[in-house]
Amino acid sequence: MNNIEIIIPAYNEEAAISLVIGEIKASLGAEVKVTVVDDGSSDHTAQAAQNSGAQVLSHPYNIGNGASIKTALRHSTSDIVVLMDADGQHAVKEIPRLLERIDKFDMVVGARMNQPLFSGRGIANRIYNAFASYVTQFKVRDLTSGFRAIKRREAAKFIYLLPNEFSYPSALTLAFLKAGRPITYVPVSCNARRAGKSKIRPLKDGVRFLVIITRIAIFFSPLRVFVPLSLASFLLGLFYYLYTFLAYHRFTNMSVFLFSNSVIIFLMGLVSEQINQLRMEKTESG
Repeated sequence: MNNIEIIIPAYNEEAAISLVIGEIKASLGAEVKVTVVDDGSSDHTAQAAQNSGAQVLSHPYNIGNGASIKTALRHSTSDIVVLMDADGQHAVKEIPRLLERIDKFDMVVGARMNQPLFSGRGIANRIYNAFASYVTQFKVRDLTSGFRAIKRREAAKFIYLLPNEFSYPSALTLAFLKAGRPITYVPVSCNARRAGKSKIRPLKDGVRFLVIITRIAIFFSPLRVFVPLSLASFLLGLFYYLYTFLAYHRFTNMSVFLFSNSVIIFLMGLVSEQINQLRMEKTESG
């Protein structure tokens, strides 16, 4: 499988995209296929990418980073695709390290090793990784990394599951693990952004991203989320019952509510698990 394509989603990255494409072609060879998906940029990102020798796919307006990946996967005919950002933070020199392990795995993810440990983003990523590791029962080292090599045919099966936002790497990772597809992590270094500003707003997008991660986790492994919530409600009801029985010798409505809530949450988890299995069967049959 030597048919490789580099896919780069881009939104208003006119100042950096030419440098990134130039580095790719200098490192991997001028003949390597580079596809840039211009996500409705208001600058000249598409023109700069095309002038640098990339194939350009354009959205009529800004749909989202994940939507750009889906567009590229639908158009691609390559055996292996490498996903990376347009701002130059992903080091081109690390691409061969991802590709050298793709024969044994369906997805190889670049785990960013030089992130600041005590920055807001670093702390948030560690929380996401821990949550995803719990949900999947697999050591997730960098859930949100957009730098990865993937066997395209396997990734194409999960296109309909991917969100349009920045959270597509998380959904892709959880989908592969849920389907039993082998993935691995390779430690990689990151560069500083070449130009422009990050599109991610730490506070607003951080909260939104946590909600999205929770939603994705519930979608792929609902019982890993619903069972602890059900157990917590049951234990809270039990402790409250013991307290009211010893203090007032009665069984209160609050205890009834907590016990009932525990059963309802558990049943919701079972129903969600069945729905999840039907969706994954659709993926396999497709």
